[in-house]
Parts: sequence; C-alpha cells; structure tokens
Amino acid sequence: MSTDVIKNSIVADMNLAPEGHLKIDWVEAHMPVLNRVRKEFEADLPFKGLKVTICLHLEAKTAYLAKVIQAGGAEVTITGSNPLSTQDDVCAALVEDGITVFAKYNPDPVEYKNLILKSLETKPDFIIDDGGDLVTILHSERPDLLETIRGGAEETTTGIIKLKALEKQKVLNLPMVAVNDAYCKHLFDNRYGTGQSAFDGIIRTTNLVVAGSTVVVVGYGWCGKGVAMRAKGLGANVIVTEVDAIKAVEAHMDGFRVMPMVEAAKLGDFFITVTGNKAVITGEHFDVMKDGAVLANAGHFDVEVSIPELKKRSTSVRTVRKNIEEYQFADGRKMYLLAEGRLVNLAAADGHPAEIMDTTFALQALGLRYVRENYETLEPAVINVPYEIDEKVARYKLESLNIELDTLTDEQVQYLDSWNV
Repeated sequence: MSTDVIKNSIVADMNLAPEGHLKIDWVEAHMPVLNRVRKEFEADLPFKGLKVTICLHLEAKTAYLAKVIQAGGAEVTITGSNPLSTQDDVCAALVEDGITVFAKYNPDPVEYKNLILKSLETKPDFIIDDGGDLVTILHSERPDLLETIRGGAEETTTGIIKLKALEKQKVLNLPMVAVNDAYCKHLFDNRYGTGQSAFDGIIRTTNLVVAGSTVVVVGYGWCGKGVAMRAKGLGANVIVTEVDAIKAVEAHMDGFRVMPMVEAAKLGDFFITVTGNKAVITGEHFDVMKDGAVLANAGHFDVEVSIPELKKRSTSVRTVRKNIEEYQFADGRKMYLLAEGRLVNLAAADGHPAEIMDTTFALQALGLRYVRENYETLEPAVINVPYEIDEKVARYKLESLNIELDTLTDEQVQYLDSWNV
C-alpha cells in the first residue's frame, strides 16, 4: 500500500477497508468473464506506464473493474458518478489496493464536483465515464486537461446522449467508445440488470408489495423493457408511457397498456422513470396522482421526476424511512420520492447483479484497450464497440456457463455467401 496513494486520496474512513475488501472479494468470485480479461491484461500489460481515471458508481463491482485496469499496468484514479451510490468501505479498500480514490458517500454538490475535478487533475491518458460527468466538465470547465487524454469509454445511455450532442456541435475533442450501445450491454445489462436492480432498490427501501399494484414505467427503451418485464413477473399491472411510436407499439404487443402520462398518473401506485430525459413526471401529473404514490427513477440524473414542482406543491417534506422523502400536499395526499430522485437501483440498493456487470465491465476494459491501441487513427467521435469485442465477451460468458454453440459447416457458409443457388 503506497503512502502517497493514502495521502492523496479523499475518502470517508480508512477503517472501513476490511468490509470493502469482503465486498470486492464476493463480486470477484462471481465475475468469471472479467477474471479472464484480467489474466489477459496481466500477461499483456496494455496500460503499462499510463494513467486511467474512472468515474463510475463506486461500489464493489466497479472497484473490481478498477483493479482489472490496474492489473493491466495502469496507474488508476477513481471517483464516483453519483453522490448516493458511493460506498465508503469500498473506497477505503481500493486505497489499500493502491488505487487513488476521490469519493465519499453523499457529498454536497460543490464537494461532489470538486472530487471529480481532482480525479481529472491527475492528468490521465484515458478515461472511463458514466453519464458524461467527466466529459462535460472537461469540455465546459477544464478544456486544458484534455491535452493529455487520448480517449475513453462511456457506460450509459445518458452519457451517449451528451457525447453525441458534443459531436454534433463539433466540439468533442477525443474518441469515446459507446459501451452502452454494445449488444452485450443493452440486451443484458440495461434489460435484465436494470429490471432486477430497480425493484431491488424499491422493495428494499419501501417494504411494500408489488403484486396486485399498478406500476407505471416511463420509457420503453432497453431499461424500460427490463423494468416492465420484472414488474409483470412480480404480479403487477403494468402501464407504459412513451413518446416513440415504434416503442409504444412494441410495449403494446408485449402485453402492456400504453397511454399518455397524464392518464397513467391517475392509476399508478409505483412510477419508475427510465428515459434519460428531464421532467417526464411534472406538476400536472402530481395533481392527479393517488395518495401514497411512490416515485422512483432508474434513468440517470435526478431530473426525470420534477423535484422543484413536487416541492412547490407540498406543504411539508419529511424523511420517513432511509431513502424515502414524504411530500404532503394541501389536500392531504402524500407522495413518496425514493433516493432523492437519483438512481434507485444504486442509491437505494447495490446496483446490477455481479454476473450482469461481469459482461458490461469486460466490455469497458476491452473497449478501453481498443482505444489505447488505436487512438492515433481514431477521430474525436462516438465510436461503436467493435463487433469482435462484443462477440468475444459473449463467448467468454458462454464458456463460463459451460454452454457450447453449434458451428456452420463449410457447405452452410458457402450457401449463405451465394446468390445463385
């Protein structure tokens, strides 16, 4: 353990490290794909002599990704991408493992931003981002720090939206791999990971029954599909709201009721936002909601549920359970906002299952190596994960499950490549 790492890091309490090590050990035992990538990195050292800064939800699975990047030879710095998802014991454990950490649970907004800035001031060669916080600060406030950064990888839908906006305006200054758009990410992580972890957070926090209730899922992208699927599996009546006609038809054909948000607002017991947009639940919806409605966000930032309008309509606000704020209206109705409107699956639970993040973080690690090996020829743009990497991760996953595939015969390959048969 380097004394410089301890001295330079900002964490809540180093005495919590033993608990953090136990958490990291647990996920390591359940992430066989990332373990295989680690062995490759230990042999090849693709990041030898380079600095990597990571901004992700700082819990055990993310910590293990940081250790895998470190095993590839990198000097790693990590910070949190959400003030309520950072786990202080995991932060302390990482410091003991020689990783510089700038993160605490629930810092105020100014401190949160300063912690991110400190992670950037290490002048990394490469970055891993979640939600676009690092890239946004780099381009808007500290463009001087872009000088050393050769590229990076982005984790989420929200982050990709920001990167594409920067690219469209021709101000994106580095190549960023869109890990979120890889098949193994949105098909599995966004769908099965978000579906399970969102309800993990909701049920753990509220201790309320889902069966027989009406769950309104706001947005039917890959995350919304997963949330709706899990709600149905738990016995809920599911309503989907959408702005995209194709996704709305898909939700209908998947067996869900589809209607405008203002109509769904009258019926819902649980509301779960998964759009990546802002103000998708607003004052006109609060005005018609039932007493006791539970509001949760599984998108990214705390802007999907309009908290200013919720406060404006409330006569009192109090915390009634950990991660539950009760907003009482003048007419006596009460609304319950979970995790301050932040990501309920991470702020009020432990995020996606380890087996899910195993494939996602393997994509992150291999995607970052791709940028490392090709940055000199890559344009400053949003870059798709090469299919070869996506397919490699899927094959590693199947092998870890002892599942075998069929292969095409030479005759079948020839048939598929022919037009005159």
